[in-house]
Amino acid sequence: MGVVVAVDGGGSKTDAVVLSTSGAVLGRARGTGSSPQVLGLEAAIAVFDAVVREALAAAGQSQPDLVRAYMSGVDLPEEFAAFHDAVAALPWAPASAQRPEPVEGQSAPASLVVDNDLVALLRAGTAEPDAVAVVCGTGVNAVGVRRDGAIVRFPALGMISGDWGGGWHLGEQALWHAARAVDGRGPATALVVAIPAVFGLGTIEDVIRALHFRDIPNHDLSRISPAVFACAAQGDEVAASLVDRQSGEIVTFAVTALRRLDLLDAEVPVVLGGGVIAGGDERLMSGIRAGLDARAPRARIVHVEEPPVVGAALLALAAAGADAAALARAEQAVLAVPAAA
Repeated sequence: MGVVVAVDGGGSKTDAVVLSTSGAVLGRARGTGSSPQVLGLEAAIAVFDAVVREALAAAGQSQPDLVRAYMSGVDLPEEFAAFHDAVAALPWAPASAQRPEPVEGQSAPASLVVDNDLVALLRAGTAEPDAVAVVCGTGVNAVGVRRDGAIVRFPALGMISGDWGGGWHLGEQALWHAARAVDGRGPATALVVAIPAVFGLGTIEDVIRALHFRDIPNHDLSRISPAVFACAAQGDEVAASLVDRQSGEIVTFAVTALRRLDLLDAEVPVVLGGGVIAGGDERLMSGIRAGLDARAPRARIVHVEEPPVVGAALLALAAAGADAAALARAEQAVLAVPAAA
């Protein structure tokens, strides 16, 4: 029996599942976020290692034959290589994971592959060969694939690479507007009251000081995003402008990927996922629908109902040569066995 490990590592949580190549779930585990862009590589690997070890222990296994890791915050070639090398050095990594070059004539798949978590999200949403996925969770990113192997990626490094949005950036922008409302540089907004309540504080000034002195971790800005949607739903113009900007950015990601793949006029699924989208805010979703209808009318929105770790599992098993029946069993098995909180 071959054994594979599939990992979906996000900004807020990390899921690992151990499967047999027949499609049975042998063990699984969940941990905190493992994005190296948030934690740094060493801390991200520590989280990743702990979660995989827990899943392997639950499965009664010590070393898998194949590992597929789909990680948030792994966007550039240097990041892929650094994360791959760090995982390859872990004691439980497949024995061949550290091989720098494939053996001549070897047709077996690589025993260890690290890729962006968007790839797992895409597979969780569709198996179609022409497809685009946009994630809006802690950050925002997109990927597009075409049946001939062409792929479109984005650096997804935040404002410095042209990105706008995601839960963290929405929180930062909301606080920016609230600070200006308090000191008179900007219009009044309900965010002035809503944001301190998120952190159990009294005023915007308290929030700013807590962030400055690091009593509130910088990554906790993402906790503000639900308040943005709530204020927008209650008619706050500043919050509504942020929600509208977010829907527009999601549409732009999707349309750009479609255009670069020459699929703008094709019937192509656009897979949407991530915590911000999963919240289902009506203003956000109606903005996305309207934007795609106007700019890519043949695109078909697909909401990811399954957790991305399902996509990771399917990709890992496919790489191991599992047949269609095993893939179907695995999909149902991963969904049926909840991860530990």
